[in-house]
Amino acid sequence: MRLLFIRHGDPDYEPDALTEKGRREAEALAAIIRDLKPGHIYSSPLGRARETAQHCLNVLKEEAVVMPWLEEFPARVDVEESPELMRAFPKAQNEDGTWNKHIAWDIMPAYCAAHPELMDARLWRTSTIAKHSDLLPTYDRVRKGFDSLLASYGYVRQEHGVYRVDRETQDTLTFFCHFGISAVLLSILWDISPFIPLQMMCMLTTSVTEIVTEEREEGVAMFRMLRFGDLTHLNMAGEEPSFAARYREVYSDTTHRK
Repeated sequence: MRLLFIRHGDPDYEPDALTEKGRREAEALAAIIRDLKPGHIYSSPLGRARETAQHCLNVLKEEAVVMPWLEEFPARVDVEESPELMRAFPKAQNEDGTWNKHIAWDIMPAYCAAHPELMDARLWRTSTIAKHSDLLPTYDRVRKGFDSLLASYGYVRQEHGVYRVDRETQDTLTFFCHFGISAVLLSILWDISPFIPLQMMCMLTTSVTEIVTEEREEGVAMFRMLRFGDLTHLNMAGEEPSFAARYREVYSDTTHRK
């Protein structure tokens, strides 16, 4: 089995659509989509992902299956429930001193470093962030949907990143979605904490990440990454990668977000 995770193009989040740059990125991706051999195509229900996919679907003359659990990972943390979390999510505070619920995985690095349980394959589920958010039910809902889809192709999740192969397949499954949900799906495949890919990796817009099964034992598979965040299509088109999903490389650079 082969999996492709494709992030949407440069986003305009307010209308949930692509910017003009995002549309150029999606066109560059569509120009090489046949070479990717995308196979069975699945899409997030959100507009920016569906618009990105549509550029490729127009070339392929195919349709995508929309999966609700492929939306950007929506877990939110209630910062006001714990003074400790106010240090982890300072951007959740309003100018008047009130706090908003915040994306559960958008954590300040210093807090993450001080809480190694977040990087543990099991202990992240008992973390303060998990206790004061809908992180666990949201994660488990995604895992249920992803597990069900892979099982329908013959690959059944066991433990510690191992899958039972009930039926071999060389099919490709392509997911047009988002960085956050892609990181969560990787954590499910590898049975690791989702905070590892969420904090340590970044998929830029329209990037392609390729995963394949490796079956060294009969009936047993694991998933290995062949490439991560590939932007060859943008390089070919002369299109500069977007900064979306990234933060400042150096703190004094005020041209990009904190």
